[in-house]
Amino acid sequence: MKVASVISMGEALVDRLGPPGGDPSYDLPVQDCFGGAPANVACALSRLGVDVSFIGSLGDDRFGNNFKNLMIDRGINISGLQQDKLRPTRIVLVRRDVDGERFFEGFKGDKGLGFADQAISREKLIKDWPCSIKNVKWLILGTIPVASKISSESYLWCIENALNSDIKIALDLNWRPTFWRNKVSNLSVPSSNEKKVIKDILKNVSLIKLAKEEAQWFFDSCNPIEISTTLPQKPSVIVTDGSNPISWLLNNHFGNSLAISPSLIVDTTGAGDAFTAGLIYKLLSIDLDQISKPLAEEIIKFATACGAYVCQGVGAIDPQPYLDDVDKLLALSNGGKS
Repeated sequence: MKVASVISMGEALVDRLGPPGGDPSYDLPVQDCFGGAPANVACALSRLGVDVSFIGSLGDDRFGNNFKNLMIDRGINISGLQQDKLRPTRIVLVRRDVDGERFFEGFKGDKGLGFADQAISREKLIKDWPCSIKNVKWLILGTIPVASKISSESYLWCIENALNSDIKIALDLNWRPTFWRNKVSNLSVPSSNEKKVIKDILKNVSLIKLAKEEAQWFFDSCNPIEISTTLPQKPSVIVTDGSNPISWLLNNHFGNSLAISPSLIVDTTGAGDAFTAGLIYKLLSIDLDQISKPLAEEIIKFATACGAYVCQGVGAIDPQPYLDDVDKLLALSNGGKS
């Protein structure tokens, strides 16, 4: 088994994609794809050749077993992967518009106790943690586990032990109100309490990635410099905006970078997670405080190519690129120059 240099912790689930323009709860055909942002990032990193460990919980069911086998095939360290005999793997209903953009429509499969990803056991995590912590440089997190009491305890323990082990924390804010409210909500804006819970976590991180609307909701600003200065760690901040330019602050270097548009957009699910994986891949070879502005621009462009590549296929994991794929896309975006 590989020794991990990155830990990705959080939800692993199934995205049930409806037909473009249709409703996944009743329109056919639907397509079930493995997903969950931290699981997506782990799978993307492994495809880029990174030694990565995943911590989370799946149901002891067909989806859970198949997802576990996928992670094994990808070479991911799964010593921290739990399987819940009482709760199923979560199925997320994903509506797609005709342009490939996706919207979360709710969940399927709950038998009364919730889903496996809501019950990551702290006791099991403590037991398995030593198997996952060797030579780790980054802990990658989302925020969805904090919405569940059991998983929140494991999540906060994970943060505490990462900090005690001098592991840097990267967080994709990944605001998904449906997970917090356990129902489809017409109100996307986080409540004051939801903001407080998440902003308390952000105090501990070295790197934050968030979408433009998330930046506005949580910080009343889309400027990475302004966001960074509100937090005690003064973290690096990256603000994405779909196909629009990306604003970023890496090691106090500020910039805006154009997104890379693939020739064909089939499904945008997992593009942001592939971006995060590309970002971390580059940061494994250099410390944040050693990054120059030209290098920061190179890092962002690589991450952007990783995200763009995924949009060419269905689902978050199957279309993830190898290094050669990213290099070819970057060469095309440079007019054929590598």
